[in-house]
Amino acid sequence: MTYADLRKGRFSEPGREYLVTAVTHGRRSVFDDFHVARLLVHEMQRVESEGKASWLAWVIMPDHVHGLLSLNGESDLAATLNDFKGRSARAINRMLGRTGAFWQPGFHDHALRKEEDRLVVARYIVANPLRAGLVERLGDYSHWDSVWL
Repeated sequence: MTYADLRKGRFSEPGREYLVTAVTHGRRSVFDDFHVARLLVHEMQRVESEGKASWLAWVIMPDHVHGLLSLNGESDLAATLNDFKGRSARAINRMLGRTGAFWQPGFHDHALRKEEDRLVVARYIVANPLRAGLVERLGDYSHWDSVWL
């Protein structure tokens, strides 16, 4: 699958909720570093403070991030995520003293349907560290949040 294939059929609707995933370039485990993961959280908060989207649930895994977000106003999903990825890449590369690609091109998204239970989706997202065997209890993992949990 190519980057262009990821964009086929993508439709962005303000107020809609999306399950999104972005993966680091080469699946590097950069978010194992607490400070790098917290810098990504800061950039997620920036998306909210600018009124582009609200993060309803998210988890930062060692080499990727999953989130459930709701677009605000006239925000566009691709523009919002591309801006988030670009700013976070520049900030994290600066912190690590490196240059070059940080994220893989594109992102995966799934627009939630009305009948999909948001709480089930949120639990699925934040349980990723448990399924990956990173922790035995979710409370032992530092990089997740949900408006419901």
